[in-house]
Amino acid sequence: MVSSVPTTQYAQVFDKTGGPIQYRQIPVQTPAPDEILVNVKYSGVCHTDLHAWKGDWPLDTKLPLVGGHEGAGVVVAKGDQVTNFEIGDYAGVKWLNGSCLSCEFCINGYEPNCQHALLSGYTVDGSFQQYAIAKAIHAAPIPKGTDLAKIAPILCAGITVYKALKESNAKPGQWVAITGAGGGLGTLAIQYAKAMGLRVLGIDTGDVKSKLTQSLGAEIFIDFATTPDIVSEVVKVTNGGPHAVINVAVAEKPFELSCKYVRPRGTVVVVGLPAHAYVKSEVFSTVVKSITIKGSYVGNRADTDEAIDFFSRGLVESPIKIVGLSELPQVFELMQKGEIAGRYVLDTSK
Repeated sequence: MVSSVPTTQYAQVFDKTGGPIQYRQIPVQTPAPDEILVNVKYSGVCHTDLHAWKGDWPLDTKLPLVGGHEGAGVVVAKGDQVTNFEIGDYAGVKWLNGSCLSCEFCINGYEPNCQHALLSGYTVDGSFQQYAIAKAIHAAPIPKGTDLAKIAPILCAGITVYKALKESNAKPGQWVAITGAGGGLGTLAIQYAKAMGLRVLGIDTGDVKSKLTQSLGAEIFIDFATTPDIVSEVVKVTNGGPHAVINVAVAEKPFELSCKYVRPRGTVVVVGLPAHAYVKSEVFSTVVKSITIKGSYVGNRADTDEAIDFFSRGLVESPIKIVGLSELPQVFELMQKGEIAGRYVLDTSK
């Protein structure tokens, strides 16, 4: 089933890792029997997209590649096996584009860990194009009437930090520290944490991010660039250390420090993926404090629905700046300099 769909479209494409990103016309794909074709109206820009272009991770991308995995749009075609979407429905293209649905991970609700997962903007073309393909079973249903620009960052950043907060096992009234609090993931993590009844300490740098994080609900902001002893300061202001730490920073040092200031029996959740980085924790303190260090990787279909529900009820909203799809290289430049507060969203019509 299809509506009126063109044969060509504009997209941002790179042909080799680290090579030029070209804004050019490419063919529009036809969905397979189990797929939908989404007319992407808006796409968020995630740090993962920058890593994919630069080849920072020990996982090869497809080439040529259309990046992007926070695509919000309208279903314009679908395969004959698709029963969960109709033409005209709103849908989201997520990082997890598809999975096998039959392995031990998929069966138990851990689809992101599927060894045969398809990754939007990495192993399959993503949302930096006007028309994107997604496996219908993993595409995110978006309520009609939703502001598609504002929901775009929820499709990765929102789902990811919501899942990480669930993985932290922090309880209402407890402290959670968020590293990289002023970025795209951090600003959403603050809001989800507040909505879940947690007390938030934001860690980042600069007056802009200080004001932004506190306006979103962080009780305390610590500037890592101007605080002489971050560990002591975090322990002091949280009266013993946060019960959980959500690391969405894109540098290695915050991960190491979080293992030092987390409360005894607390949980350090690793989310951000700085290139070539390690999580380091001194063994004696790790054991004696009985801390937990765990990774959290996006979310499953249930997490997706829950994260979108928080958004739909007005409990979270990503601070966004909208620019044209053609301006992606400039967004990457700002991202590499650490100069983005909140999230950039691309309008695919420009």
